[in-house]
Amino acid sequence: MSDTPALPAVSREWHLLSRPVGWPKPDDFALADAEIRQPGPGEVLVRNKYLSVDPYMRGRMSAAKSYAAPFELGKAMQGGAVGEVIASGAEGMAPGDHVLHFGGWREYATIDAQHAVKVDPDAAPLSTYLGVLGMTGLTAYAGLLRTASFKEGDSVFVSGAAGAVGSQVGQIARLKGASRVIGSAGSDEKVKLLVEEYGFDAAFNYKNGPVSEQLRDAAPDGVDVYFDNVGGDHLEAAIGQLNQGGRIAVCGMISVYNNTEPAPGPKNLTRLIQTRGRIEGFLVGDHYDLQPQFVAEVGPWIRSGELKYRETVVEGIENNLEAFLGVLRGDNTGKMIVKL
Repeated sequence: MSDTPALPAVSREWHLLSRPVGWPKPDDFALADAEIRQPGPGEVLVRNKYLSVDPYMRGRMSAAKSYAAPFELGKAMQGGAVGEVIASGAEGMAPGDHVLHFGGWREYATIDAQHAVKVDPDAAPLSTYLGVLGMTGLTAYAGLLRTASFKEGDSVFVSGAAGAVGSQVGQIARLKGASRVIGSAGSDEKVKLLVEEYGFDAAFNYKNGPVSEQLRDAAPDGVDVYFDNVGGDHLEAAIGQLNQGGRIAVCGMISVYNNTEPAPGPKNLTRLIQTRGRIEGFLVGDHYDLQPQFVAEVGPWIRSGELKYRETVVEGIENNLEAFLGVLRGDNTGKMIVKL
């Protein structure tokens, strides 16, 4: 039986007021009140407990055609969320159940129950279903093992390696027998975390010098797999160090998300001819068939402590926007979570 407090009359939710040009500004957004709607047939009303903010959301703030529909102006934005069912008009879901869904950026959400998945708060902390055991974790798993065709003995380079996806990529590679795992991050503290806690063989602060030089020093024998979260000079450096038959999985390019002009591409693409290298982009939505395999393999590593994770937790719906901007700045270590 849930001990949920009485339902308020309104829910606070974030709206996009105008499409950002360059870096998003607070004036592009508003925290608005919305009436809480009771669920109809097949729907559930959820009180959100944890919200996710992710780099891909920057793309949805633009009107440009992409793999996900743009956020609508003047309406609530969406994102991953975990919460408690308060009222249900759907079979199989009852008050007190906890669900994962995409009605984030708000305190309460009335959603189609078909778009919600039950999660067990006793099996793992609720916040992990937004990160290490959720879409973030599956992104790392699918990108490394399927898109990049990782195999035992590969040397692996990960950019944005202290982030939610990157930290998991490096650890999965290590646990599955990589010969060497190298990561880049944006602070000396994060570099220390990668080596001392996550078990990377080498790591460097990309702010301390040219990425190409630092990568050559960290991977003198080259890299077989590059997992790209950053793009720009990191991608060019990885192509320069790619071994024969090397593979590059492009997950994200956070370094260019706020550019107002197209960023120049790598100047050394001809090296892919010499190495017979391959670059392939991917979206986690194309790989949900791996979810059972992912949970079966990664879940025990998390429970045993072999795979470690960090979360950066920001409290309060009023700080949701600042948490998102923090992700774009690289403020987070591991998954950025908003706790309500």
